[in-house]
Amino acid sequence: MTKVPLTARGAEQLREELRVLKTERPKISEAIAAARAHGDLRENAEYHAAKEQQGLAEARIRDIEAKLANAEIIDVTRLRPSGRVVFGATVHLVALDDGAEARYRIVGEDEADIKAGLLSVGSPIARALIAKQQGDTVEVVTPGGRRAYEIVEVEYI
Repeated sequence: MTKVPLTARGAEQLREELRVLKTERPKISEAIAAARAHGDLRENAEYHAAKEQQGLAEARIRDIEAKLANAEIIDVTRLRPSGRVVFGATVHLVALDDGAEARYRIVGEDEADIKAGLLSVGSPIARALIAKQQGDTVEVVTPGGRRAYEIVEVEYI
């Protein structure tokens, strides 16, 4: 399986979610046992809900464990500043058409949150930015049309 890039912060968040899910296991098992004690399982909504919760939790645990096993954890703070956009870098952009400013950090798929300025490495904007330099102009094809940006600053924080 190919390695999946993940920031150090993203890896820590996944480890914490895994820890929480594993500590929830006994509570889910208790909920199943309590629901089972109510009798007929065919019409027992509590039992079916607890079993579904257990299935979802176990699937997420397997998913996180697989992602962590195949993760290539990249600590951008250890990179030598070069002005080049790389995975984990924070990029300050200015739209050439209206002067709108944006600041994005390029992160792994699981870490992405556009509202928080965390841009998935697989997104069109991130793909356009990777390997470009501070001062370069990039054109990005978005659902709203083509937009051109100037890379004002690249930070490794």
